[in-house]
Amino acid sequence: MFGLYLKVGDKVNEKHPGPVRQIIEKIGLSVLILVFLILLGTFVFYTVQSYSSLIPSNYTQSNLTQSNLIQSNLTQSNLTQSSLIQPNFTQSNLTQPNLTQSNLTQSNLTQPNLTQPNLTQSNLIQSNLTQPNLTQSSLIQPNLTQPNLTQSSLIQPNLTQSNLTQSYKTVYVGDYGSENFTCDGIDDQVEINQALEYVAENPQFTTVYLRGPNTYVISDSIFIGSQTTLVGDPTAVIKLKDKADWPVGKPLITQMDWRGVHGVIIKGFEIDGNHDNNEDKKKGLGYYNMIHFLNSRDIQVHDMYMHDGHGEGLKADHSYNIQFYNNNVYKLGHNGLFAISCQNVEAWNNTITCRTDSGLRATNSNHIKFYDNLIDSFYHWSAGSSGILIEKTAGTVNDVEIYNNTIHNTYGPGLWLIGWSESYSRKEAQNVHIYHNIFYSTGTNPNIDWVGGIITSGFYDTLIENNIFDGVYHAAVIHMYPTGTHIYPTYDDHPNLSPTGTGYATIVRNNIIVNTRERKKDPEGTGYAVINYLPETQTFVLENNCLYNNSAGNYQNCTSTTDIYADPLFVNQNEHDYCLKPDSPCIGAGYTFPISSEIFEEKTTESIESNEIITESIESNEKTIKSIIRAFVYQMRKFLSVDTSE
Repeated sequence: MFGLYLKVGDKVNEKHPGPVRQIIEKIGLSVLILVFLILLGTFVFYTVQSYSSLIPSNYTQSNLTQSNLIQSNLTQSNLTQSSLIQPNFTQSNLTQPNLTQSNLTQSNLTQPNLTQPNLTQSNLIQSNLTQPNLTQSSLIQPNLTQPNLTQSSLIQPNLTQSNLTQSYKTVYVGDYGSENFTCDGIDDQVEINQALEYVAENPQFTTVYLRGPNTYVISDSIFIGSQTTLVGDPTAVIKLKDKADWPVGKPLITQMDWRGVHGVIIKGFEIDGNHDNNEDKKKGLGYYNMIHFLNSRDIQVHDMYMHDGHGEGLKADHSYNIQFYNNNVYKLGHNGLFAISCQNVEAWNNTITCRTDSGLRATNSNHIKFYDNLIDSFYHWSAGSSGILIEKTAGTVNDVEIYNNTIHNTYGPGLWLIGWSESYSRKEAQNVHIYHNIFYSTGTNPNIDWVGGIITSGFYDTLIENNIFDGVYHAAVIHMYPTGTHIYPTYDDHPNLSPTGTGYATIVRNNIIVNTRERKKDPEGTGYAVINYLPETQTFVLENNCLYNNSAGNYQNCTSTTDIYADPLFVNQNEHDYCLKPDSPCIGAGYTFPISSEIFEEKTTESIESNEIITESIESNEKTIKSIIRAFVYQMRKFLSVDTSE
């Protein structure tokens, strides 16, 4: 075709050589421009495609509808605002066709075999309902069937529909006579356990709710099963009966299956251990623990008020994924939280007043985070031990973080980190990080010598940084084993239980230590900022701390070349506002992290290699573009060089 066109053009040129040739030149130029644009477009397409290949192939727009992520088998016609409805719902089984939204109320919930006048807004869930009959707040699960459902009423056969309000997944316990289970203040664990058993046997239920204000007096344990929530009003109280006379190890709340449970939540109510009316049992020996789980997982205890007990608040044995938070714990008989041989334990935002032992304690447990807690004690012979205790006697403890806590006026040390047993390798007890905590007036006990801010031994590479110690007794940070205590009697026989010659080191840096005081028992030689009673097996690395006004001085059996000695200038020390004034000498005086030459060279090499790859990519693209331009210019020159003299 192109050749034929030229021949015809040649004949025409014989009569009109000038204008015709100009037309041919313009057409040829247009063809060349078109070819250039096609080549350029092809290049851009493949370039964009190479970048878009980074997006996962299964992420497409078809999976999204507005703000909701809907399963792929739902279409827009099946959605009405917030309602998700199964496509095969029809209207044929409704008993009256004139059902309107105006006659739907929330109080007349009925069972599925009742007639149309009793239908309410929350129980329109039969599989044959159509879209017009659904209200704006209806959410119906696609896999629910009519025989066993009314949305707000899945209850045992002898319970009436009116007894359930709020969620259809909840069974209620109270003393009003209108609840699903009614208590009378005597042996109330019977009705609570009946409710928990019903939830365990009917998986469509998840929750047992304790109504308040009410005190549920129990004479036996409460048993909870897996995937169950036990929740109550803040005015609902579970209380141990007077003179309960339970055997040791019997808790108030525990697991239904002795092999273990999972997915348990306990929240929102009060547990009264009734200590003063059960004084025939001693504190701290395993009597009347409030909550106890063994070989269990995924346990949450939060927003509880737990007080006046003989034993633990929450005791978890050989369990994992334990969360303990937002609790108010007051004068228990042992620890607020006691985790034994557990993994993944978190405790945060708790307010704890210790008695007999610690606020938070983890023994032979790993992957621990204790943070944002407020822990104190009171001045009494029963007032307890440390605010936080991390202990290793077996297994591996090498991932512990303790941060953002305020610990004050404890009877024992503020924090106790101790490894003891027969010799073990350093990697079994290491990498504990203690930072951004405030310790003040800790260690008030006049009868023991192991008091202070932080007492540690038997752990390697412990990092204590960015903490504030104000007015603690004995010293802020101490290497020592306790002596003369019934808790660890083996220390008297084996004073050097940590492996000798292993060089256990504790790094103390960027801390502010002020106003340390002599301890009350055997005060001579105390009141330093840092003391090392175990120089043969334990060492301190002290870097860039601020030390000021410590009664005995700064160091005993340790030293530093980078610490500063000046008033840190707190904003309001009397009110325990430890923010620094703008002219504080501590600002900008902290430890800075060095970058080793190996790390620097590695990062530099990675950066150079990355830049080389980017440069090569850019150069390759530039070569492609230049090649296209050169080809275009060549064709233009070739075209313009055609002889036009004819």
